[in-house]
Amino acid sequence: MDWNVSRDRDGVTEWERADRLATVRIREKGGESGFVVRIDVLEQAADGPDYRRESVADEEAAEELAAEWREAFAEPE
Repeated sequence: MDWNVSRDRDGVTEWERADRLATVRIREKGGESGFVVRIDVLEQAADGPDYRRESVADEEAAEELAAEWREAFAEPE
């Protein structure tokens, strides 16, 4: 499943899954060093929607986590 950048400004980069049921976002922490990475999946599942949020120390770690989540939460075939 393809992910497209839907926002890239003001310290926030967000990808939206092609089916529009999931987003991954990286944002710089305000007033602190580091980044916050979050995924929000809106889909019908036995356990309901999935939302995760993690803080990381640097941009490289944020990019790696965002890529990992985009792969893990690709739309099922």
